[in-house]
Order: sequence, then structure tokens, then C-alpha cells
Amino acid sequence: QVQLVESGGGLVQPGGSLRLSCAASEIRLDHRATAWFRQAPGKEREGLACISGRTSLGLYADSTKGRFTITRDDARNTVYLQMSNLNSEDTAVYYCAADSEVGKAGSLVAGYFDYWGQGTQVTVSS
Repeated sequence: QVQLVESGGGLVQPGGSLRLSCAASEIRLDHRATAWFRQAPGKEREGLACISGRTSLGLYADSTKGRFTITRDDARNTVYLQMSNLNSEDTAVYYCAADSEVGKAGSLVAGYFDYWGQGTQVTVSS
């Protein structure tokens, strides 16, 4: 059974940084579009960043450009989201998602993805 497991969330002060990890089992993430989303209470799930399964380049939402970086470690079969200069509006549950097909560009639309993790809470507060 395919599993995506997020980790690395927690409490961080405004202006701080966190690195989230998404480890996969039963699928390989190399050549597979993988993305990070978040959902705050009362809000819709928001696409943040996606690493292409075709080029391995990152696609970013405007709200994260310059602050978030998505990378992949093929040896560890893990995708990361490095977040910096965090503020209270970044407080949310963060999810990773992966495409069931390989070699596709990816998207920041939640409906594009087939596999989802259980989420990790990120709280930005002083």
C-alpha cells in the first residue's frame, strides 16, 4: 500500500525556518510529480510547491516564492519543503501529495494528485 509520511512540523517563532519531509513507501518519487499543500482552519487546501516528475524543477505559488524551496532526495525517496521567514499566516496542516503516474509535470491543484499523506501541523507563534 502506498504511503506518504510527513514529518518536521512543529512550533516556530515568526521569522523562523522549518524543513518538512515527505517519505514515500511502495512508490518511487523520482520522476513523479510531488507537491506540498496546506490547509488552515476554515480555509481551502492551498497548493504551495510542486517538483516536476518530468524536469525536477519546482513550481511555486506566489505566496511561497522566495521563502519556500521544494527538493527531492532520490536516495532517501523523500521530498522536502524548506520554509523560511515564516509568519502567522503560514500556520496550517501541511500535506504532501504524489501523482500516480510518472513523468508528468505536476500541478498546484489538489485534484491532480492521487496519493496523500496524513499531514503535519506547523504553528507559527511567539
